Amino acid sequence: MSLSPVIALRKAVRNVLLADAALAAALGSASIFDEAPREASPPYVVYGDSQTRDWSTMTDHGTEQFLIIEVWSLQRGLREALDIAAHVTTLLDDRPLALEGHHLVNLRLVAMETRREANGRYVRAAIRFRAVTEAI
Repeated sequence: MSLSPVIALRKAVRNVLLADAALAAALGSASIFDEAPREASPPYVVYGDSQTRDWSTMTDHGTEQFLIIEVWSLQRGLREALDIAAHVTTLLDDRPLALEGHHLVNLRLVAMETRREANGRYVRAAIRFRAVTEAI
């Protein structure tokens, strides 16, 4: 059974982010989660929602994915979240990543948005990427 293209992309992204010393320093540790544990203290990076569409051709099986990576911060202003989000974008935008069982055709930044959570305690920067992959 082939690895899901969503899982393959998330694993590759996680490997790139974990390997970056500057990001680890900004986060205070390797705080990159699929879902943040209750005891996790921001700043941290967490995978948001994803959307997948068939992108196959007559000869190749392909997938178009929209992946959201969220940066959470406790800082009152947006600076910390935006600085970390900018660094994550630099590490991933249009970079060649090795995916297990898939070939990454491209990975591009689509949009970024910030939001203060309703309780006023957290700031979130959501980075939206579009990826196209082909099964190998």
